[in-house]
Amino acid sequence: MSKVLIFDCDGVLGDTEQFGHLPAFNRMWRELGVPWEWSVEEYGRKLKIGGGKERMLSLFDEPAFLAAYADAPATPEGRKEMVAAWHKKKSGIYKEIIASGKIPPRPGVRRISEEALDAGWTLAVASTSALESVEAVLRHAMGERTAKRFSLVLAGDCVKAKKPAPDIYLLAADRLGANAKQCVVVEDSGNGLDAAVAAGMKCVVTVSGYTREEDFTAAALVVSSLGDPGGEVCQVLANRSAARPASYITVADLDKILATDEQG
Repeated sequence: MSKVLIFDCDGVLGDTEQFGHLPAFNRMWRELGVPWEWSVEEYGRKLKIGGGKERMLSLFDEPAFLAAYADAPATPEGRKEMVAAWHKKKSGIYKEIIASGKIPPRPGVRRISEEALDAGWTLAVASTSALESVEAVLRHAMGERTAKRFSLVLAGDCVKAKKPAPDIYLLAADRLGANAKQCVVVEDSGNGLDAAVAAGMKCVVTVSGYTREEDFTAAALVVSSLGDPGGEVCQVLANRSAARPASYITVADLDKILATDEQG
């Protein structure tokens, strides 16, 4: 059985939350004439909720939103129908932003993917974002050739319970015929870390601007980024594994993380 490297998407493959999803949500509402927008800080709080549709549905529990948007549907069914339409338009705007090349891949993601593939690892993506959006980010971050070498992309509503529930990682292991103990997950959030650990997988956290202050105690390794030779240097923020990375994370480091029987 080959070793498996599973990436989250947003905040891991690219810093897409603040510079991709947030402006896409706000532009969508402007174009639809909905008198609402999220600030950078408010959207950061919404990221505690897994999934874009779920974040938008939570607005109907906020008096300020209901006061601002008099045309908001009153029934759960109407709200879900409206949010589905919002999400479809928002996803189209988001793909435009990704295709524009304005959001660069995070350091090291393409390099370590290619190194892992060449070393016989199986690669996958597991994200709560919409499938089309995830595929667009993957192609942009990895290039078409490397993206096609990924064995699995799970996204959106493929599971009922989203992160921090472990369902998407358990599904990934099942689809790949993999043992959870042979899987390393790369995440950027506490929700993602909790999901990976609950699935029995080791987790490397690459913190993002929105998540740097979250609790990553359960992670095998916490770093500023995966790093690149001659590029951004990887800063180790916490390490509970046998890996001893230098200026960038290598496949050898991933092997050592898997070899760490007990973290802590």
